[in-house]
Formats: sequence, structure tokens, C-alpha cells
Amino acid sequence: MPVMVRKLARTAAGAAVAVCLLTPTAASAEPGCFDRRTRPYTSVVDSHLHFRPFGGRAIPFPELLKYLNSSGVRYANVYGIGQTLPAGSSCTYYLDCPGTPVTPSMRNDFVNAANYAASKPGKPRLALSMTFPDLANPDDVVEKIRLLDREYPGLFTWMGEVNLIKQALLPNKHEPADKGDIDRWAPFMKILRQRSIPMTIHSDLGNDAEPTKYLPLIRKVLNRYPENKIVWAHMGLSKELKDMPAARHIQIMEELLRAHPNLTLDISWRVLYDQYFKDPAVREKYVALFDRHPTRAIPGTDFVASRDKNYKIYKEELRVTSEINKYLGDDAFRGIALGQNYFRLLSLKDQAPRIC
Repeated sequence: MPVMVRKLARTAAGAAVAVCLLTPTAASAEPGCFDRRTRPYTSVVDSHLHFRPFGGRAIPFPELLKYLNSSGVRYANVYGIGQTLPAGSSCTYYLDCPGTPVTPSMRNDFVNAANYAASKPGKPRLALSMTFPDLANPDDVVEKIRLLDREYPGLFTWMGEVNLIKQALLPNKHEPADKGDIDRWAPFMKILRQRSIPMTIHSDLGNDAEPTKYLPLIRKVLNRYPENKIVWAHMGLSKELKDMPAARHIQIMEELLRAHPNLTLDISWRVLYDQYFKDPAVREKYVALFDRHPTRAIPGTDFVASRDKNYKIYKEELRVTSEINKYLGDDAFRGIALGQNYFRLLSLKDQAPRIC
């Protein structure tokens, strides 16, 4: 049996904390457990992966599956992008062409479903996601869900990433939803509830001028649809919100997590690392948040599979977005990095291994 030793370590803020260490006296790790000393810290789940770009050519479906298998990702959500650039546009990324409209479309969902049906991959395990809904104009969402049901029965088990308010898209004529629009979601939200389908919503918290400008929108969603599984993309952070004090942001996350049991935080996108998690003193605060709520967050890269990218770029995005995993306590590590929270959201029977 290994011997447990308690030692004092110092946090980035200088506080003394007790750390439990396994001495190397054990002959071998407990069978079936995950040894964090010897195994990778990178997430085995990529819950936020865009298999289709905004415009232009995509990385071929089989090639992207190789990226996942080669990097140790065993589960992934197959996101399209519900707002596409015009077919004749030379742009692959909306920020490169302000003024060019992005318009809601089912195109990427159909392409993803066709690719999935044709390849029927066993590894990694994939969950198809509906990304088409225009949340500002929701009246036809039920009809389009029924269309996907007819064409690909039973394949779509997630919804999102869908945009409530995404400031980066405003120059491309993105229409944000308002509180009245949110009330009109009721028919399709009922379908998601009945099918236990999670919904990932991109809803910016605010910007550096007004850090909580859009907070009332996500509050409205959570209050109006308390029984729906809501995943808040990027915890509401964005390139437009880089100076918000971490303590204030965490206070908001804490309040919402406690008030809304069906809320899950999506911690995808390297912007979170670049603007917040990279600073050890700030990262420490977020690690404490996730350790207090170890069942309430899921990981992802937010990689967009345009043909100008390759495996090296994907692997780096996975490494960066998984960096915070190294500092999590065992419960949060198992829930986030090893996928237990994701399995629970999708009602999968899969179980993450115990930590040694």
C-alpha cells in the first residue's frame, strides 16, 4: 500500500496549504485507476470542436478524427457553425471580413451528419450537435429539428454552439436575441428537455467598458428554463472582456452555479488561458472555483477546422486549453479532464477512472 504524507506547500499568493503526496513505496498503482503522476493531463473530451469553418474548405472529416485519436481525445462534440459566410466569399474567418454578413444556415449540420453517417467512427465517440438555431428568430427551430429527425433519426444529441450575443460578430450583421426572443424559445426548449439534450450558448458577459452589460440575458435564460441543461460557452468571457477582475467574474459564476443546478460552465477556448489562466495568481482563483464545484465544468478547444490548420495547431490548442487541469484537485480533474461531467450531461453509461 502507498503511504500518504501531508506536506506544506505555498500557493501563488503565498498561503500555506496541505498537499497529500503518495510516497513511491507502492509496488504499483491500484488497478484501473488513473495515475496523475505518469499519465497526461490533457483532456480526453473535446466538447467544443467546430468540424466546419465559417467559410472556405474544411479539414476532411477522417483527417480530423485522426487528430483526436493521435492526441488522446476519446470523446468529442461535432459542432458545425450555424452562421456561415456567403458561399462566394473568399473569407474563412469572419473577423477577416467585417461588413460581410454571416447568416443562419443548416448547411454545416447536414454536412457533419452526412460525414458521420458515411464513416460511422468507433473512435473517438462523437456527439452530433445542432448549430443552426437563430436565437433571435426562433419560430422555425422546431420545424428544422423535425427535418433533422427525418433525415438523421436519433443522431443529434446536443445543441450548440448557438449565439445569444456574440460581440465579435456584430460587424458581420449578427442579430443578438433579446428577452422577448428568449420567451419564444419555449417550443424547442421543451423538445430539448424531453430528450435531455444539453444546449451550449455563447452569451458574452460584457466588455471592458461595460463588463456585465449582457448578464441579464443569460440570467433570463436560466430563470426562464431552469430544467434545461444549459452550458455557458467560455464562462461568458471573450476577447472583448480582458480586464474584468477575476474575483468579480468568479463571484458571478459562483452565484449562478448555486442558483441554477442545471448550469454547466464551458471552459473552452485559449482566450481564457491567454487573458486569465496564464497568470498563476488568477489561475489559482479559478482552480478554487472548479474545486468547489467539481461537477459543473466541461473542457474543449474551440478549434475551428479550416483547411489552413493542421494537427500541430490542434495539438497545441488542446495543450493550452488543458493547462489548468494540472492544478485541479482530483475530483475536478476526474470530472473535467477525464470526462465524468460530460458523460453525465449526455446521460452516458461511461465512467471516468478513479484517481490513484
